[in-house]
Amino acid sequence: MGSFRFLLSRRWILFGITVVLLTYVAYLLGQWQFHRLDDRRERNAIVERNEGRTVDVGQIMSPGGDVDAEDEWTAVTATGTYDVANTVVVRYRTRDGQPGADIVVPLRLDDGTSVLVDRGWMATENSGDLAGSDPDALPDPPGGEVEIVGYARSDAEGRSTEVTDTQSTRAISSDAIGQALDLDLLGGFVDLAEETPAAADPLVPPPLPELDEGPHFFYGLQWWFFGALAVFGFFYLMYDEVRGGPARRDRLRAEKRARVEAQERQQAEIQARIRAEREASRRG
Repeated sequence: MGSFRFLLSRRWILFGITVVLLTYVAYLLGQWQFHRLDDRRERNAIVERNEGRTVDVGQIMSPGGDVDAEDEWTAVTATGTYDVANTVVVRYRTRDGQPGADIVVPLRLDDGTSVLVDRGWMATENSGDLAGSDPDALPDPPGGEVEIVGYARSDAEGRSTEVTDTQSTRAISSDAIGQALDLDLLGGFVDLAEETPAAADPLVPPPLPELDEGPHFFYGLQWWFFGALAVFGFFYLMYDEVRGGPARRDRLRAEKRARVEAQERQQAEIQARIRAEREASRRG
């Protein structure tokens, strides 16, 4: 067995540092996936708790606020008239590989405020815009007074909520839309489930959340396995180096080659002796 002095070489020090960094990164990525799993479970618990609960929209949505995380996906009811002139198109909403857009229309309530209603999805030629569709030809919501039932949702955040001059956006934010269109909106928005009276040309309803736990648990284990594999590989190579490393492998290969050559010589000698015996037998 050799000594461990080779671990002080520059090559092995850099190798060890690399393994430590890779293992640490794999650990952090695994932890991140497990935190995402916890968030998913918490969200699922909220959705399940709010199932079957129906309240008036004003109970959990208010001007200038947002839907609390504990109230998201609660069924809400509201009565008002659709403000079709302030319709907003939400781009990049693909369904089953088909590009499309969501149509958001403010519902004006009796107290003068409005609540954003995501009435659903329509197919388009590409995901970036209406692709030639006339905005004025969007499917009309029901006219007159309408009663809706839908699910309360929290506002999106970030640059994707910016509203263009053509009244389109990439994510729904009551704050951004309210400022762009000068509307007094309740915070958050509503994913439409049903409206009375029904629209003559209904849209595809917004999807409900999936309540599975996703792949986060197995992704977390996978990252930790990669980290453990890096550590195992380091110690295996260290063990191999202690036993002789490349020099030992070269010696073993040379010994194997020598054994093969010796066996070949022995076989050649046996065959030569057999030929000689046969030749002597013919002459006798």
